[in-house]
Amino acid sequence: MLTASSRSSSTPRTVLVVEDEPTLATAIAQRISAEGWTARVAGDGASAVQAAAQLKPDLVIMDIMLPIMDGLEATKRIVAARPVPVLILTARDDEADKVTGLGAGADDYMTKPFSMRELIARCKALLRRVERAKVIAKNAENEKLLDFGRLVIDPAQRLVTLDGQGVHLTPTEFDLLATLARKPKSVLTREKLLEEVWDWVDASGTRTVDSHVKALRHKLGSAIIRTVHGVGYAFEPPEADPATGSDER
Repeated sequence: MLTASSRSSSTPRTVLVVEDEPTLATAIAQRISAEGWTARVAGDGASAVQAAAQLKPDLVIMDIMLPIMDGLEATKRIVAARPVPVLILTARDDEADKVTGLGAGADDYMTKPFSMRELIARCKALLRRVERAKVIAKNAENEKLLDFGRLVIDPAQRLVTLDGQGVHLTPTEFDLLATLARKPKSVLTREKLLEEVWDWVDASGTRTVDSHVKALRHKLGSAIIRTVHGVGYAFEPPEADPATGSDER
């Protein structure tokens, strides 16, 4: 495992970089160190899982194509052991790969090649989002259930059930769903969703929103989120259960 030390910082962060290409891994680690954070590098998925358990990093940058254990499996194991934001790196601009990565527990993705400036901006946004999520979770302690009959969203416990069955959502998927569901049928632009869910101040990540929407549709049904072409998305409360003819509320 390679190490890149960091300067002192008022908010020290530890970032685990999982990348099997030494040149790229070193470049990312050096750029992270330049931000005053601590970078640790693992060259394969198995080492990444072990390093995450030992270091308890604040953020993980995970390449998908890795030896020994691929990045998707490593992400699943890391997130299952301890919630941590994960930014995946993929060499293929394939929507299916990105949705699969998000489904494994990642919060965001970037396609190679990428600029270091954008990578750091994404990392900063994810770290800000973690801090803001703590505040949101505290404020949600007294928030009522978002009860749509077949679909129930519990903001306090961050739980979702569909037809009485629990649905596993990643932290980002839950925040996206809850943000849309708090304003049912209202159209929210991609830019607004980026601001509220990802804490991004520009529109550079609108495709990230699209990928997360696809992941939610895969888990909750294609009709749950309506696309308003050229604008954004709207939450559509699920129809009544066809077997009962009612919403069972």
